[in-house]
Amino acid sequence: MSVDILLGLQWGDEGKGKIVDYLAPKYDNVARFQGGPNAGHTLEFDGIKHVLHQIPSGIFRPNAKNLIGNGVVLDLVIFKREVEGLEQYNVNFGNLQISKKTQLILPTHRLLDAAYEKAKGDKKIGSTLKGIGPTYQDKIGRVGLRVGDIVLDNFKDKYNQLVAKHQLVLDEHQIEYNLDELNAEFFTAVEFVKSKFNIVDGEYEINQAISSNETVLAEGAQGSLLDIDFGSYPFVTSSNTTAAGVCSGLGVAPRNIGEVYGIFKAYCTRVGSGPFPTELFDEIGKKIQKEGNEFGATTGRERRCGWLDLPALKYACMINGVTQLFMMKADVLNIFEEIKVCTHYELENGENTDVLPFDISVPIKPVYQTLKGWNQSLEGIDTYDGFPQELKDYVDFIEKEVGVKINIVSVGPDRVQTIVREEIQIGSK
Repeated sequence: MSVDILLGLQWGDEGKGKIVDYLAPKYDNVARFQGGPNAGHTLEFDGIKHVLHQIPSGIFRPNAKNLIGNGVVLDLVIFKREVEGLEQYNVNFGNLQISKKTQLILPTHRLLDAAYEKAKGDKKIGSTLKGIGPTYQDKIGRVGLRVGDIVLDNFKDKYNQLVAKHQLVLDEHQIEYNLDELNAEFFTAVEFVKSKFNIVDGEYEINQAISSNETVLAEGAQGSLLDIDFGSYPFVTSSNTTAAGVCSGLGVAPRNIGEVYGIFKAYCTRVGSGPFPTELFDEIGKKIQKEGNEFGATTGRERRCGWLDLPALKYACMINGVTQLFMMKADVLNIFEEIKVCTHYELENGENTDVLPFDISVPIKPVYQTLKGWNQSLEGIDTYDGFPQELKDYVDFIEKEVGVKINIVSVGPDRVQTIVREEIQIGSK
């Protein structure tokens, strides 16, 4: 069997958590391969909404084994709170493993994040201030701590040495903090994880699953346009959110990659700073925000809203090798008589292009094609054939432009509001 990948194709918040939860019964293993608590994957079923930040979204499926991979950066304090918040739902945490090579977010990483962001002034990138960037910096700088370190006899010494380096920077930025309180909370979380969870060689676990013909779903966080290499740099996250990140984030060989499921909204949103060609600053943007409840699952921040950007979507499909598209939140567009789609950009010199520019500071104007909206509720529709023709036309238009089939259309937050066109093939190549 191969490893299938599910990832976002926009600026995050596409609805990946819901689809992982939907697909999880088909898989023996669900593994997070990058990101940290800056991600918020929302799942809704049985009338209850759950927001997961670091735990893989297969955790609610009792037969799925879940792995936090080495490409993730893990905040043990937030992880402890997340686990405790789920205990009332009888979740089987015996099925959750953590890779020894997963990097640790220390309390001082969060402080550094705030200090660096403050220092940028009006050029700040809109960080969630969860310590993600500084943790990845320490990883690349080869001074970071990993989950496997917490069981070593000299862990506290290694921790204190790294924190001392952080303190020099924090003092330079005149950041106030109570290290004793931070340390107490952190080491309580360390003992919690040591006593309750399996810390494993994640790359061996995943490859053993592949060798044993078990199905594996790799779950990404954020979105492709936030990729550290291929996103709207520097307004990006600190990890590889694209399909290539699975290989380094789980220890999987490229030849073992199978299906690549690409998730996108029927429109676009973005949280924080950075370019957003189709952003709407008018009443239509506010309507999309209100109808879609577009507020960050992790931060609560308002999401910027706009029409679907096809050049950006085609770009994300290209760099990920997407094999199937899943369109989310189609129901948010129920209220519009007309829907616009950006088909290409007009540059400052008057030329048209459908290529994302390298220099994000160059002004680009979206050029739209207007389609007829369905302007009706999708409530109660449970088959693709039952969709209004205008919605089918919208799907057909996107498929033709992008060149990849849309196999799922989501029309609401609940599990049952997931409309599948054809049976989804898994674990194939």
